[in-house]
Amino acid sequence: MSRKSVVAGHFYPADGKSLERELRRLLPAAAAQRRVLGLLAPHAGYVYSGSCAGMGYGRVALTKTVIILGVNHRGAGPELAVDANDTWQTPLGEVEVDTELRSRLLDSSPLFRLDSEPGRMEHSLEVQVPFIRFASPGSRILPVAVAAHLLDDLLAAAEAIAPLFAGGADLMMVASSDMSHYISASRARELDGLAIERMLALDPEGLYRTVRENRISMCGVGPAVIMLHAARQAGATRAELVCYTHSGEVSGDMDEVVGYASLIVF
Repeated sequence: MSRKSVVAGHFYPADGKSLERELRRLLPAAAAQRRVLGLLAPHAGYVYSGSCAGMGYGRVALTKTVIILGVNHRGAGPELAVDANDTWQTPLGEVEVDTELRSRLLDSSPLFRLDSEPGRMEHSLEVQVPFIRFASPGSRILPVAVAAHLLDDLLAAAEAIAPLFAGGADLMMVASSDMSHYISASRARELDGLAIERMLALDPEGLYRTVRENRISMCGVGPAVIMLHAARQAGATRAELVCYTHSGEVSGDMDEVVGYASLIVF
């Protein structure tokens, strides 16, 4: 089975050559790359968040397999839906799903369920795939649509993922998330700063509570909590903010913006 692109032509160019030109523009050519355990990357249309996402991808040496933890915006299906397709289509060509790692993840915890439906229309997963395909054509992916919202379930999911990194596995995670939604630019920067502070401290529990207590509309807090906790369990000791921006920088509307951040964990 192959998952077809559904937001090509809307969130990013549908034509392969146009998409390649766009990604070449978005990915910094001279960025110093490093091996990381996790990357937080935004998932809006490339015109808004592509530059910030590209700055994040430009800082990492992509691994043989990339686990993509995307928010399930529709909320339907299993709380942790592991994609069942063999490949994902992009305008640049197909990207293979790591079926062996998928089997290991499904065997690791009953929290994970094999189900392609939650990811079939999910842009939070799809917009990451062209970046991976362009920057590292041989990399495979393992998309997971996250609808889980209880802290204990998110931490348990992370503890099931962490052992996959044992033995120096050529593996990393991408947590797909935008930050605050449809508030003023100044308020978004203030609230997003609180969440970013907890991520930089490698504090997944603190991130979860900060987002809840301050009502921060960070859609991918679940994927971010999983990524942070799994990375910490796998030996991460540092995080670094690569980029923070918002949609108003493109649209000019500073009254209702969406915030975007890229952050690496290593």
